[in-house]
Amino acid sequence: MTAGQITEIQPAQQAPNQAGVAPFGPKPRRISAGRIGIYAFLIVAALFFLIPVYIMIVTSLKGMPEIRLGHLFNLPGEPTFQPWADAWLHACTGRDCFGLSPGFYNSVKITLPSVAISIICASINGYALTFWPYKGANLLFGLLVFGAFVPYQVVIYPLIIGLSSVGLFASLPGIIIVHTIFGMPILTLLFRNFYAAIPVELFKAARVDGAGFWRIFFYIMLPMSVPITVVAVILQVTGIWNDFLFGIVFAGRSNWPMTVQLNNIVNTTTGVREYNVNMAATILTAAVPLLIYFISGRWFVRGIAAGAVKG
Repeated sequence: MTAGQITEIQPAQQAPNQAGVAPFGPKPRRISAGRIGIYAFLIVAALFFLIPVYIMIVTSLKGMPEIRLGHLFNLPGEPTFQPWADAWLHACTGRDCFGLSPGFYNSVKITLPSVAISIICASINGYALTFWPYKGANLLFGLLVFGAFVPYQVVIYPLIIGLSSVGLFASLPGIIIVHTIFGMPILTLLFRNFYAAIPVELFKAARVDGAGFWRIFFYIMLPMSVPITVVAVILQVTGIWNDFLFGIVFAGRSNWPMTVQLNNIVNTTTGVREYNVNMAATILTAAVPLLIYFISGRWFVRGIAAGAVKG
């Protein structure tokens, strides 16, 4: 082959690489009716959710004389954080006037073990149903998924009878068990779908090397499960922290979570209705789930894309 032939072949060899890098086709217009419509919809949707948040924040920073003027959207003339201190320490939640702080610690005591236990059990269930299927595994999985669609109100009375018979009704262990049970179906579904997307060759290679059930789980599956675990944590923390029904029924008065305390503050019928304290208390109650989502939001999206909604 001569040098001239080589120089003729080289452009042909480089053409596919250039075609793969260089853009082609008509360049999209910068502004179009469709793009304007999309941005307009997104802005309206954002305002729909952000305006109430804005009102809550500015109201919580105003004094009651300024609130009575009726200027809902105005910024506070003399900002004060006293409503926040009152909401945390002095607001009356019934006969007690200790603010939201007792409810916050109760919510922490309920949420942490409920989230940990439910995620550990669901990850093991999803792993076993995916890689160690046994006779009747699909039936059990179907029953678990069915449990995710059973209305809570239907099973409250049977749960009250069951927990009362073992002495766990209106107690901290009782409410933890309830949240763990109701979080199991959806979390098992998430973990099973996530593990189903993992190449089975990894599991087979570990089996060939002599690894057993727990060794494969702890050394192979668990390190790969960080994205879906973050998804599960966000879902469970949000659901348990924001729960009101189970908290007021199963926790008992001494263990009432933050949402029950907030309801007692907002719906009190005695004294002056302090809207600034109510708004501050609402923001404080919602702060923990929002903070967790903002910190781990990118992991949430990654976990969803990695198999959380795959069939």
